[in-house]
Amino acid sequence: MAGALAEVLGEVLVAADGEEVAVSALAARGVSLLKLWNKYRVSNIPSLIFIDATTGKVVCRNGLLVIRDDPEGLEFPWGPKPFSEVVAGPLLRNNGQTLDSNALEGSHVGVYFSAHWCPPCRSLTRVLVESYRKIKDAGQKFEILFVSADRSEDSFKQYFSEMPWVAVPYTDEARRSRLNRLYGIQGIPTLIVLDPKGEVITRQGRVEVLNDVECHDFPWHPKPVLELTDSNAVQLNEGPCLVLFVDSEDDGESEAAKQLIQPIAEKIIAKYKAKEEEAPLLFFVAGEDDMTDSLRDYTNLPEAAPLLTILDMSARAKYVMDVEEITPEIVEAFVSDFLADKLKPEPI
Repeated sequence: MAGALAEVLGEVLVAADGEEVAVSALAARGVSLLKLWNKYRVSNIPSLIFIDATTGKVVCRNGLLVIRDDPEGLEFPWGPKPFSEVVAGPLLRNNGQTLDSNALEGSHVGVYFSAHWCPPCRSLTRVLVESYRKIKDAGQKFEILFVSADRSEDSFKQYFSEMPWVAVPYTDEARRSRLNRLYGIQGIPTLIVLDPKGEVITRQGRVEVLNDVECHDFPWHPKPVLELTDSNAVQLNEGPCLVLFVDSEDDGESEAAKQLIQPIAEKIIAKYKAKEEEAPLLFFVAGEDDMTDSLRDYTNLPEAAPLLTILDMSARAKYVMDVEEITPEIVEAFVSDFLADKLKPEPI
């Protein structure tokens, strides 16, 4: 069996040809199921992910759309295609003018999955319009591509009239679906930011826009360690997260905590990037505010600071290291033991 899958499933056996599956041990290993959810960042169900059984790498994250769009399997094995190929065709401006998708070449592109019926989408759009103008006014080559999830063309036109960027025509349902498949979109609003070569810089464009209203950090390359805020707290639901709680009354405490964690986070991220996999942990520093207090209450954490934790919301599990001093050695050992399944979880 592929090594990457074997690491996740343990004694659950999958034949390399995909034709035979032995699952007798699966029911007894609920932990393996949760590891699969975390490994592939599943945030809702039903979800169907296609994996290359030889390499263990993801072929397609949005298998449900594949089945709908290609029921005969004519595009099998449904591997990812370049953005330029998937987006190829005419694009619209809200004044009715059209342009070819090759006009996006050489620019950073935000692929914006949104809909008028979705209140968080409308809220984000208002902020995003201002961010878009600031980036353009600063002389940056940046374009946004609206991929609608509206329920009618009239709703699409009404919503698109508020946007100064381009869109995939609403009538081109096949291309909209292919873009959803390409990025495995599981919810809206989602903003994927691409570099000029069409490679993903971040899937968390929504969080970046809300956290950086002046767009100083554009194009928002991911940071190894984030400060936990109201706008990025949603990422706690995407998989296991290391959260170091500190006393924010000390102005330098949060920054010192970031510097302590960052080399370890960078090491983990680089290790999994070399395997073309997403890192199994996100890293946060949390200060003292209402949102952090709510998180502590929800997860039933002690009020201590500093407090080193790993929170796995999907598994409703937590791992807590309550010591007087947090050192790099303590953090690295804590992370290593978690990744090796040596820690005993407590229920959330």
